[in-house]
Amino acid sequence: MARPEAVIPSAIPPAMNAPDLAPIVAIRRDIHAHPELCFEEVRTADVIARTLEGWGIKVHRGLGRTGVVGTIRGSAPGGSNRAIGLRADMDALPMTEHNTFAHASRIPGRMHACGHDGHVAMLLAAAQELAAHRERFSGTVHCIFQPAEEGGGGAREMIKDGLFERFPMDAIFGMHNWPGLAAGDFAICSGPIMASSNEFLIRITGKGSHAALPHNGIDPVPVACQMVQAFQTIVTRNKKPIDAAVISVTMIHAGEATNVVPDACEIQGTVRTFTLEVLDLIERRMDEIARHTAAAFGASVVFEFQRNYPPTINHRDEAEFARAVMREVAGAEQVHEFEPTMGAEDFSFFLQAQAGAYFMIGNGDGTHREHGHGLGPCNLHNPTYDFNDQLIPKGAAFWVRLAERWLAQPAA
Repeated sequence: MARPEAVIPSAIPPAMNAPDLAPIVAIRRDIHAHPELCFEEVRTADVIARTLEGWGIKVHRGLGRTGVVGTIRGSAPGGSNRAIGLRADMDALPMTEHNTFAHASRIPGRMHACGHDGHVAMLLAAAQELAAHRERFSGTVHCIFQPAEEGGGGAREMIKDGLFERFPMDAIFGMHNWPGLAAGDFAICSGPIMASSNEFLIRITGKGSHAALPHNGIDPVPVACQMVQAFQTIVTRNKKPIDAAVISVTMIHAGEATNVVPDACEIQGTVRTFTLEVLDLIERRMDEIARHTAAAFGASVVFEFQRNYPPTINHRDEAEFARAVMREVAGAEQVHEFEPTMGAEDFSFFLQAQAGAYFMIGNGDGTHREHGHGLGPCNLHNPTYDFNDQLIPKGAAFWVRLAERWLAQPAA
């Protein structure tokens, strides 16, 4: 299929009116107050589905267990067969909120600390606008409310349940709020934007002994120390210097008493890369180093490597198309080149299966928070975080403009 050019047609939908979004803000805060973890987003899905149906939008439920898809078909002349997917994640995190304002979490140990409640709100506002003005476009918009981004791989599960077969689309786009970026600004890049997320567990088995008689045993601790040091040579000597990667050993557990050489030691940590090729290299070399280092000391080893999320890699043409729409909505000075981060995102599964792009909208510096917020920073995954409701009209306007511009292109 031919890739789209970043050409913006002349027709511009009217700007969204912030006062009209008060009901959307209320929904956002209701979802914030009732956070649900991955694959448990039953109440959240109910709220989304009921809201969409109230606007006359056809709703499909159950993909990825708790996912919701709202389909909006335009009525403008032309009968375009184009389709676009707009995605918002909707799950919360297993952490306790420190804020005390009225819409703070009412469920201990559960919090919307990543802004997924806001992502839902922006996409709902866009869906309302698109459904109310179907005459402005021809083609299909699929609003995808995805469960379980925070570790559950909800995107992968929606794909397994036939998302792209049941709802064919030319491209899919995702947007995340980004603290520290000026409120309402946008940031995007072509190529890798977020890293893969992977975990490893290494069990080294030696032979325990008295600490005064170490020659009678096989100490697994020096084995672990050698491995940890050697793993970093993979980054500095095995991969190309221009390829990014991080190997982080974050846990080493061994022993129960100061006068006993333990008979076992465990090493755990994470690996982050921007490409699967580098990830393949690192996994292979870590396994080799673990096996041969253990053998050199007469110990045995079990090496386990778990791939969680692949790298999130934007498709160039779709990213540049989105960038052009951002400039139209926000102005060129408010659109920035995003510096890729070693964080991970399961939107990566969508981009492996379908053309598209993932990008950021600035959440500001936290001054938007109401009285009663915690005293900590307004960072993602922080117990004093809150989504900036001032983003809703800008984010929704962008979604509407992106959908209408995409569907206005000539048929592929």
